[in-house]
Amino acid sequence: MTKMAPELPIEVDAETGVWTTDALPMLYVPRHFFINNHLAVEEALGAEQYAEILYHAGYKSAWHWCEKEAEMHGLEGVEVFEHYMTRLSQRGWGRFIVEAIDLEAGTCRVRLEHSAFVYQLGKVGRKVEYMFTGWFAGAMDQILAARGSTLRTVAEQVQSAAEEGCDLGRFVTRPLATLRG
Repeated sequence: MTKMAPELPIEVDAETGVWTTDALPMLYVPRHFFINNHLAVEEALGAEQYAEILYHAGYKSAWHWCEKEAEMHGLEGVEVFEHYMTRLSQRGWGRFIVEAIDLEAGTCRVRLEHSAFVYQLGKVGRKVEYMFTGWFAGAMDQILAARGSTLRTVAEQVQSAAEEGCDLGRFVTRPLATLRG
């Protein structure tokens, strides 16, 4: 087991007990607690409706986070996306690896290894990390907007290690226009 890297400090306010990382208030909960709650909401709403809700909320959050982090660290373009993937990887969701990214085309491909969802649920025969899709599109769109581009994207999970015959997750992001063609 490795210790927390100093580049991702967790600060705990002695008076309030509030945890912060990257100047953002954080919650620290066991993985099973989060995923059990996630599954309860999925069961109540249905996976498709819940995925859509999470997509929009994740998109908005990723946009905001990337905007603030780019400003704080003086990052631009692909650097912002890579920084975001690093931070997500350091927070226990899994290891996110950028396989390809092309800002001009509005595309990227992200590989997910060591998914927290797969660790908790195992092989369940379906894509279980749909929660992350809005994050990728929100990050891409914030970076594109910061560059002055009007191009907007959509992301989807195309593979999960929770599916039989797969050992990792994969997500793709592409321009919204490709859906309408």
